[in-house]
Amino acid sequence: MSHPLLEKHRATLDGALNAIATRGYWSAYNEMPSPKAYGETAADDGKKAFEAHLGKQFVLDQPGQKGWAGGEQSPYGIDMAVQYPVCDHEALIAAGRQAMVGWQKVGADGRTGICLEILDRLNKQSFELAHAVMMTTGQGWMMAFQAGAPHAQDRGLETLAYAYREMSFVPTETVWEKPQGKNPPLVMKKHFEQVGQGVGVVVGCGTFPTWNTYPGLFAALSTGNAVIVKPHSNAILPAAITVRTIRAVLAENGIDPNLVTLCVAGDRATTQKLVTHPAVKSIDFTGGNVFGQWLIDNCRQARVYAELAGVNNIVVDSTDAYKPMLRNLAFTLSLYSGQMCTTSQAIFVPAGGIETEDGHKSYDDVCADLAKAVSGFLSKPEVAHAVLGAVQSADTLKRIEMADSGTLGKVVLASSKLENPEFPKAVVRTPVLLACDAADEHAYMEERFGPISFIVKVADTAAAIALSERIVSTHGALTAGIYSTKPEVIDAMTAATMRSKVALSINLTGGVFVNQSAAYSDYHGTGGNPAANASYADAAFVANRFVVVQRRYHIENAA
Repeated sequence: MSHPLLEKHRATLDGALNAIATRGYWSAYNEMPSPKAYGETAADDGKKAFEAHLGKQFVLDQPGQKGWAGGEQSPYGIDMAVQYPVCDHEALIAAGRQAMVGWQKVGADGRTGICLEILDRLNKQSFELAHAVMMTTGQGWMMAFQAGAPHAQDRGLETLAYAYREMSFVPTETVWEKPQGKNPPLVMKKHFEQVGQGVGVVVGCGTFPTWNTYPGLFAALSTGNAVIVKPHSNAILPAAITVRTIRAVLAENGIDPNLVTLCVAGDRATTQKLVTHPAVKSIDFTGGNVFGQWLIDNCRQARVYAELAGVNNIVVDSTDAYKPMLRNLAFTLSLYSGQMCTTSQAIFVPAGGIETEDGHKSYDDVCADLAKAVSGFLSKPEVAHAVLGAVQSADTLKRIEMADSGTLGKVVLASSKLENPEFPKAVVRTPVLLACDAADEHAYMEERFGPISFIVKVADTAAAIALSERIVSTHGALTAGIYSTKPEVIDAMTAATMRSKVALSINLTGGVFVNQSAAYSDYHGTGGNPAANASYADAAFVANRFVVVQRRYHIENAA
């Protein structure tokens, strides 16, 4: 018999299954913060729910608690002062393993149904989550709502659909009958149990604490595993709200809530002990190369799904929509102050310039015109603050200052400080654009996270494509782009991205941008270059998180 929660949310699951098969547009959760979608009081209720956390202890009633910790610094300058439970990681692991027994018994249908209920409950908390994401990451309000809530929930549902599909391929039982000629056949009854690999640890990032966390969380949870969410130290609240909601839904359905816990680690050593524990069998990580590579090298007992740093790039060969191209690039470079793993960092422009519908544009023209496009786009304060948000970390500020100094290239557009009237203490910076030569690889051929981009002068388009391929192959990238009116150039760039295994956007001049990724349709990362060893999402992202354990015995021949 199917689980009642699976039947309750059957239409949602079917929609997701159809979407990952067809790759067309579909969304289970409304991306607009509309009263029609979320209720007339949802916005006010969500803000009040967020504010109720400030200056308080966030109680989770987890095992092994030994104190409280917090210290999140909001990029908008508000006083967070939330305290979270600090629990012994051994206690969390032991409790999670014990809870897995009951979680396995509900079966794939039960796990999927309960996870669907969790996502539905999280969607109803979208405004609360959005405020938590905005104030811990520095995202602008609309991005915080969309990426922090419904888009993150869609990504969680996407991985849940993949997991359900993979688990549905395995029957629960069968009668196996092998003919023996004149003798009676051999007849056996076989049962197949889908069993989680062990404890999963999801290591959150500071810029997208839900969008980058939900895929691994729901992939591990739905396939039968306990999950420990280890949030970034400056973006704990969105993870804590998520974990509390999950624990509530689990308890309501007779599942030990310690199946999912929050691990607030005060230092790197504690995190290292957690992720190297023998019981931990999967680790999801988004962040820098140093710790990401440490996880891959040292957590041999687990499968590590890692999204690391890369150098996203765009080749500009020619265009028949020059101003729309510049507007699209200006938005791309400005969105969330470039603090996205998909933002373009290197823009390759031939030394001889490009052909456009407005005539020939020299390399210097392209540099100057892109700078004007960025400045013009951000000239209205209300637009600038909505798009830029705030700078998340002090390290990003240092990188902006270094870029502004001119040590990495000629400053085409300097970064400026903006005052946010709503949040006087907000740290807001506009993008910095640098011009450099292709030979200056030390400048642009490593990720410089933040609103820092290079307009790189290359010999010609062929050299630009070759350079793009080399960067992706050696340093990794999640996105690549091409602007060209020539089919042969687009074909050459397409072939290069096939070899280097990176997603390609071609001639984006409208309302879609290279740094945006749509759930159910776009594969976020390929898993084929150094920027990520996995994709959000595909079958490989979920299939190894569970195993099939069988039992068999002889039965009498029914004949």
